[in-house]
Amino acid sequence: MWFKHLHLYRIHEQQLLSPEQMAVVLDEHRAKPLGNSDARRIGWAAPAGRLGGGHLLHEIQGHRLISALRQERLLPASVVKEEVDEQVAEIEASEGRKVTRKEKTALKEQVTENLLPRAFVRSQKIDLWWDTERQLIGVNTSSRSRAEDVLDLLRETLGSLKVTSLSTQTLPIRAMTTWLDDTASRPTDLQLGDNVELKAKGDDGVVRARQVDLDSDEMQQLLESGRQARKLALSIEGQLSFILHDDLALKSIRFGDALIEEADHADDGDDALARLETDFILMAGSLRTNVERLVEWLGGETQREPTA
Repeated sequence: MWFKHLHLYRIHEQQLLSPEQMAVVLDEHRAKPLGNSDARRIGWAAPAGRLGGGHLLHEIQGHRLISALRQERLLPASVVKEEVDEQVAEIEASEGRKVTRKEKTALKEQVTENLLPRAFVRSQKIDLWWDTERQLIGVNTSSRSRAEDVLDLLRETLGSLKVTSLSTQTLPIRAMTTWLDDTASRPTDLQLGDNVELKAKGDDGVVRARQVDLDSDEMQQLLESGRQARKLALSIEGQLSFILHDDLALKSIRFGDALIEEADHADDGDDALARLETDFILMAGSLRTNVERLVEWLGGETQREPTA
């Protein structure tokens, strides 16, 4: 249940459906198996799987948990190309002529259509946390495009959804570089990890460092050369550790030991569904608190024009 990654979005002027209404509209877009001719499909799935009785929504203390199931057929381009090349060779040998580009395009489409039903299907469940009181959405995926896919599904489900990527007055790349360069600039409860990615202003490439002392002389020399931090490992007062990216995404999230122990000692009666909901509300509370602190350290939130 514990999120590994987080892409954050601010919701604007959204009418909040009741849990009952939300369950109905989610069910109208429930995930279905891929058809033979479908390359990909996305729909809502039960966050708790079969253990949750098929419920698509869990809401606790103003926090909502929903899950999208993204299905995609894996058909490597090399496989299609090999089949097309074989058919082109057969045509040219039997008819004694060159196959035109237009014919090759048509062959590629036909080969793709014929091979799709036999292709393997990859399924990915992507969880979404919706803080209805703060009007904040967090999507648990490492990919920004996958997060946008889930938001598109939510927009289709609700009829409209005005959201913007969460943004701050101080750009993350500037704040991370300052925190690296000047120890006095770091918030009291913020600690540096041992992972960083530095980008030069010009074309000198990227420096990636893991398991290193970020306060070392070597690191200072890189910063003095004009490099800026695009990614930086951070932790907040033992509550949360993560790698902050320059687009404000949080990746490789790890929750503090105290929070995990609290979840482990919760009285859920060995009920898997109760365990999921316990983990979720503890996680959501931690994310709410620490995202707000991070935004504050980055100078507060900026207001951006939403899109429907």
